[in-house]
Amino acid sequence: MEKEMKFKTSINCGGCVAKVTPLLNATKGIINWKVDTDNPHKILTVEPNGATENDVVEAVKKAGFKIERL
Repeated sequence: MEKEMKFKTSINCGGCVAKVTPLLNATKGIINWKVDTDNPHKILTVEPNGATENDVVEAVKKAGFKIERL
């Protein structure tokens, strides 16, 4: 299994999570993901299986959110 990736994002509420969900779920090579909206940095944790850091960044940006690798 590949090492999980963590990102700082602007996904800050349940509505934001709902907005990004279809894009992340449609990204090939992501086994699982979650956003810690309680964390001040809104940490997105991704469990990849072939997805690249760029794949994740593109999906989140397409949903209209900021994202940067931790």
